[in-house]
Amino acid sequence: QVQLVESGGGLERPGDSLRISCRASGRTPSMKVMAWFRQAPGKEREFVAAHRETDDRTFYGDLVKGRFTLTRDFAKDTLDLQMTDLKVEDTGVYYCTLGWQATTTPTTYTDWGQGAQVTVSS
Repeated sequence: QVQLVESGGGLERPGDSLRISCRASGRTPSMKVMAWFRQAPGKEREFVAAHRETDDRTFYGDLVKGRFTLTRDFAKDTLDLQMTDLKVEDTGVYYCTLGWQATTTPTTYTDWGQGAQVTVSS
C-alpha cells in the first residue's frame, strides 16, 4: 500500500509564490512517474506537471509552463511543486499521484493523495 501525503497548500494573492510538497511512503514500488494534477470546483481534474524517472524528464501543462517548477527527490521520496506568479485560475485542490506513464490523463495513474487546497484570491 502506497501513501501519498500533500502539504503546503494555502491562500495566496495573485502574483505570489507557493511551494507544495508530496511525500510517498509505505510499500512504494518503483513507479516511473510522479505527477501533480489539480481540480477546481465544477471542473475536471487537470494535468499540472509530471516527472519521469527513466530519462529524468519533466513535463508541464500549458497553463503552468514557465511559472511552475517540479522537483523530485528520490532519496526522500518527495515531489515538490514550486509555483510562481500565481493566478486566480490556479485555484483548486492539488493532487499528487504515481503512475507508469507520463500522460495528461488522470485514469492512467494508480495512486492518489488526498489533495492540498490552493486558493489564489485578491
